[in-house]
Amino acid sequence: MTQSTCSTPRLSPLNGKPILLGFDGADMSSDAGLTLLREIERRAGLAQRLADCLHDPRDPAKVQHSLSDIIRFRIMMIAAGYEDGNDAAALRNDPSFRIALERGPETGPALCSQPTISRMENLPDARALIRMGREMIRFYCHSFARPPSRIVLDIDDTFDAVHGHQQLRLFNAFYDEFGFQPIVVFDGEGRLVGTLLRPARRPNGAESAAHIRRLIRQIARHWPETEILLRADSHYCTPQVLDLCDRLGLRYVFGLSKNGRLAQNISALEASTAARYARTPGQKLRRFKTFSYAARSWSKSRRVIARVEVGPMGRDTRYVVTNLEGGRGKHLYEKLYSARGQAENHIKAWKAHLAADRTSCSKANANQMRLMLHGCAYWLWWKLRAACPKRSPWRRAQFDTLRLHLVKLAATIVEKKTRIIITLPASCPRRGLLHLLFDALAPPKAA
Repeated sequence: MTQSTCSTPRLSPLNGKPILLGFDGADMSSDAGLTLLREIERRAGLAQRLADCLHDPRDPAKVQHSLSDIIRFRIMMIAAGYEDGNDAAALRNDPSFRIALERGPETGPALCSQPTISRMENLPDARALIRMGREMIRFYCHSFARPPSRIVLDIDDTFDAVHGHQQLRLFNAFYDEFGFQPIVVFDGEGRLVGTLLRPARRPNGAESAAHIRRLIRQIARHWPETEILLRADSHYCTPQVLDLCDRLGLRYVFGLSKNGRLAQNISALEASTAARYARTPGQKLRRFKTFSYAARSWSKSRRVIARVEVGPMGRDTRYVVTNLEGGRGKHLYEKLYSARGQAENHIKAWKAHLAADRTSCSKANANQMRLMLHGCAYWLWWKLRAACPKRSPWRRAQFDTLRLHLVKLAATIVEKKTRIIITLPASCPRRGLLHLLFDALAPPKAA
C-alpha cells in the first residue's frame, strides 16, 4: 500500500510522550456496517427492481457501471448518511462500498462518479417513474410472508422547501417558502408504500381520490381479499374520497373539520364537560359523543365521533368521520385514529435521517426519482430494524441511532487470494448485537 508522505498533525503530548497521528495505515473503512445493509439489499433486490424499470440508452460496449450498480451505490450512500451526490468522489474507492456493490475491496474497479449518478437521476421519464411506483408497491406486498387479513394505510403530505427554480415548485403562504408538498403513504407498521412529488399546496378532493384509487388498485392486484383501512387528516376528508372508499369497499377514519352544524350537535356536551371540569379542576377531562351527520356535499349520512376536551389551556373539540360500525367512540378515536400520528415519525425518519427532502434537481422527474431512491434507503433501514431482537430497544431506535452504532464502524479490510477479511475493533461496543444481526441476515447455506 502506498504510504502517506503528508506531515502529521501537531497534538498535545500525553504524560510527556508525543502523539503521532497519520493517515498511512492499512486499507480501512469507517462504514464497515454497510455489510449488514448489503445482505438486506441482496435479498430485496431494490436496485435491480428500479433498474429494470429504466431503458438504458448507453452503448453496451462502453458501459462501465450498470444501472443497477449506480442505483445501488446511490442507495447505499443515502443509507450511510451521504445524501450529496458529490460524496461519490470520496467514496468510490472506499472498500466497504466496493464490497456492498459486489466488488473486491482492493482489486475491484472504482465505483461510479457523481456525474454518472446525476445522469442516472435524470434518466427516467414519466412512464418509467410510474413503473417504479408500481414496483415499489409490489415490493411492499412481497415484504409480507403471506397476504394479511387487514392493513392500515396512513396518507399524509409533508412540506419540502426548495431554493432554486425546480419544476413544480410553488409558493406556500403557510410556510412562507417555495417548495413541494409530496404525498407519502405508510402502513401501520411503518413500511413505506409510496410517495408522489407534487406542488406545495394541499391536494384537492379529485387529486386525492385519484391517487388513492391508483394505490388501492395496485395493492388489490396482489391481495384481493385483504381489508384496507385508510387513515388521514381532515383535508383528505372530501366528498370524492368518501364516495371512492364506499365504492371500493374501503374502511376509513378521517379527521373532520369543524363547522357550525357539528357544533350544534355537541353544544350540550361541551357545556356539561366545562362545568364538570370547573368543579374539579386539575387533569384534562375528555368525553366523546357519536352521532350521524351529513354535510351538504356528501352523498349520504355518516358516523361522526366528537372528542370534547377541557383542561388548563381551555376547551378543545375534534371530530372524525368513519364507516366502521362497531366499537365505542373513545376506542376508535384514541386507539385507532390517534395512532395516525405515528406516520409523522416515519416521515421524520425519512426526511431528517435520510434527507429525503434533498430535491434540488431542476427537473421534476429527477426529483421524483430521488424520492424513490430515498424510499429504498428507508426500506433498508426498516428491514434492519425489524431484524433486531423484538424486546430490545433497538427495535424502536431511530435510523440515525442505528446508523451511528451499526454502520459507522471502523474496520481493516484485507483482500487475499481466496477470502476477504474484515477486522473490527475488539472493543466494539455493539459486538453482541452485530453477531445477532449477522446471524439473522445470513444467506441460506448452499445445498
